[in-house]
Amino acid sequence: MADERPVLLMVEDDPGLQKQFRWSFERYQVVCAADRESALAQVRRHEPSVVTLDLGLPPQPDTPEEGLRTLREILALSPSTKVIALTGQNDHANALRATAMGAYDFFSKPLEADVLSLIIDRAHHLTDLERENRRLAEQIGDLPLNGLITRDPGMLRVCRQIEKLAPTDATVLLHGESGTGKEILARGLHDSSPRHGKRFVAINCAAIPEALLESELFGHEKGAFTGAVKQTPGKIELADGGTLFLDEIGDLPLPLQSKLLRFLQERVIERIGGRAEIPVDIRVVCATHRNLRDLIAQGAFREDLFYRLTEMVVAIPPLRERAGDAALLAHAFVRRFGAQQGKERLYLGEDALHAIEGHRWPGNVRELENCIKRAVILADDKMITADDLGLVESEESPALNLRQVRDEAERQAVLRAMAHSDGNIAKAAELLGVSRPTLYDLLNRFGMR
Repeated sequence: MADERPVLLMVEDDPGLQKQFRWSFERYQVVCAADRESALAQVRRHEPSVVTLDLGLPPQPDTPEEGLRTLREILALSPSTKVIALTGQNDHANALRATAMGAYDFFSKPLEADVLSLIIDRAHHLTDLERENRRLAEQIGDLPLNGLITRDPGMLRVCRQIEKLAPTDATVLLHGESGTGKEILARGLHDSSPRHGKRFVAINCAAIPEALLESELFGHEKGAFTGAVKQTPGKIELADGGTLFLDEIGDLPLPLQSKLLRFLQERVIERIGGRAEIPVDIRVVCATHRNLRDLIAQGAFREDLFYRLTEMVVAIPPLRERAGDAALLAHAFVRRFGAQQGKERLYLGEDALHAIEGHRWPGNVRELENCIKRAVILADDKMITADDLGLVESEESPALNLRQVRDEAERQAVLRAMAHSDGNIAKAAELLGVSRPTLYDLLNRFGMR
């Protein structure tokens, strides 16, 4: 029968240590290599998740250069492999060089099997989690709300609303602050709907000058105005059969509001300079960060258009009200931008996570995304610190009712621990100081499973 134990590659030229490794780590299939070439051959053959690497390899056993070269070539061949560098006592400088080059961890000789076993087990566990993450990411890669990451109960309710509204043709208004993910939800509505095979056309009503916006929306005929050298369909017409997303609808000029109202009532348009009525079958989704009722009171928004656009209203909570989501999103952004910049081993330090959780994020997810991207680009080490982010923790105001305080504190602690640990139940339970069954009970109690 094939050996089903996980492979542990030991790169070590001392036969005595090789024998001790096999004896100490019987739960692993220990494969040994005595030099760089045989180590690379074993990596190609076995694709081990974890490698222990003695930096003093022949033909230069008294210097770390051959070991560091081997480390570099192993990671080039298999970037996801966790390499644990073995160094001599008081050789911290070379241990730091190895970790800077991408080693997962280091361990100083002489060999202490119990301590090294913990490091190896942790490395294997991390590899399993990463493999499971990739598998889950592949499974959800084509889901409609793929771009949205949350564990907050309020945001999950928004997702359920989107799922219920998607099969209908109801006009939906997404209301939320800038940067909260309104366009992602609008695309989710479209991708989950029967119109998903047709076009999703987006236009920002605040980004286009009023003089050009009418032509962008409704199109124009050749010669309709100076510069109109050919017939051009508008965004509404281009979206026929699909979904039209009108972002920042609160900034739509009054003259165009009446024309949009007529389209919503009749479902026909006329191009600028044209007389033919063109029927268009689309679903309209709007978004705004402004209070449309206040605009109505100011005479800046038509009340009849407001009722046409608000068949269904979805309120999107800001990031500061989404418990645990800031840290959860930060982990995801570090992985995304780290992969783009060739820094896959970057991770957030404890001080960085505390700073992220304490910041109020007035720019919401967009601000967080830009902050993490900047930190990833500038990071010199594997760990991103609070200094890299340029954030400081903020103090939270105290609450009053003791029972509510206790329940809310427990809920917030669970959310933060789950986000802090990137969904790792064992690590979250350790952070909270509870057993895994207790954490499962808390997740069930707060509806977070």
